[in-house]
Amino acid sequence: MSQLKIINASKIYNENTDHEVKALDDVSFEADKGEFIVILGASGAGKSTLLNIIGGMDTLTRGSFIIDNVDISKVNEKELSIFRREKIGFVFQFYNLINNLTALENVQIAESLSNNPLDSIEVLNNVGLGKRLTNTPAELSGGEQQRVAIARAIVKNPTFLLCDEPTGALDSKTGSHIIKLLIDISKKYNKTVIIVTHNSKIAEVASRVIRLQDGKIKSDTINKTPKKPEDITW
Repeated sequence: MSQLKIINASKIYNENTDHEVKALDDVSFEADKGEFIVILGASGAGKSTLLNIIGGMDTLTRGSFIIDNVDISKVNEKELSIFRREKIGFVFQFYNLINNLTALENVQIAESLSNNPLDSIEVLNNVGLGKRLTNTPAELSGGEQQRVAIARAIVKNPTFLLCDEPTGALDSKTGSHIIKLLIDISKKYNKTVIIVTHNSKIAEVASRVIRLQDGKIKSDTINKTPKKPEDITW
């Protein structure tokens, strides 16, 4: 049984006006637990809108969004807030860390919000930052800051790890390390990881690639022979 189902999903701004914009247009797909999915598309294709829908940060105009047999598109605000807190871990292009807190303290804040968290120190060790626990963001490289952001997302023990251009602010070598880390986390914790990006090279490492164009799914393909992150360049 699929863990996630998006059914005939549309997100329309300024509907029934001369300025109507269909950010998503009748999108449907399913995802199983543990998949590593890349949603690929140019700017304006609708990929970030779709990620925000899955993350409970935005709502549908029409259609359904089902997680573990619960239609999230029909829950109230309180239930939606609980869904975001318990089911979703977000990783953004920019790290959004609290500058005056250490790496450990940044992660512990997220840990404190979860009913079933992982251990902050263990997670930071698993992302390669066991020796950087007491460093503040200013004392960390861009790649290390993104690792803290990933640890902060995963410590909540979420159902989904959603990543919006997670390598966009990084050089290619560091970006490759971050993608490898996300793959390793998906396998270690059996988490469904969904990355949205315009970078077609990142799609080469995915187990599945969904291509969006003008708010519609252009293709949805299984990658039977994904490359290793260290074998791609961009």
